[in-house]
Amino acid sequence: MSSEPSIEQARGGDEVTHTRFRFAFMALGFVCVGLGVLGAFLPLVPTTPFMLVALWAFSRSSRRFHDWLYTHPRFGPGLQAWREHGTVPVKVKVSALSGMGVSLALLAFVARVKWPVLAGAAALMLIGATYILSRPSHPPR
Repeated sequence: MSSEPSIEQARGGDEVTHTRFRFAFMALGFVCVGLGVLGAFLPLVPTTPFMLVALWAFSRSSRRFHDWLYTHPRFGPGLQAWREHGTVPVKVKVSALSGMGVSLALLAFVARVKWPVLAGAAALMLIGATYILSRPSHPPR
């Protein structure tokens, strides 16, 4: 018997039965997939958080699209690693932290925002960076 969770277990949530909510969750899923795909090609745009939200939204609206994303050859392995072990690969950590640093520098030197705004942005980025760095980089052996 495999120790990996099945797609059934990975869904996590029950599908929403009300049509309006199902549509809203499905729309959110597709918007996030689109943003995630953009993030795969554009620097400083994250992919993984959008795909995680898309996976959650599809788990609430469409088994077919949830299963498609969860088993996708490009995006599925990262989503499965997160679901099973809570891992964030080193490459993703470096990309996220670099993006935060560049964004903070742009705020400080290009946008020239006032120091309270800069301090608030830095505090939020520090919280995000702390969380990202606290996640394991590899699944346990």
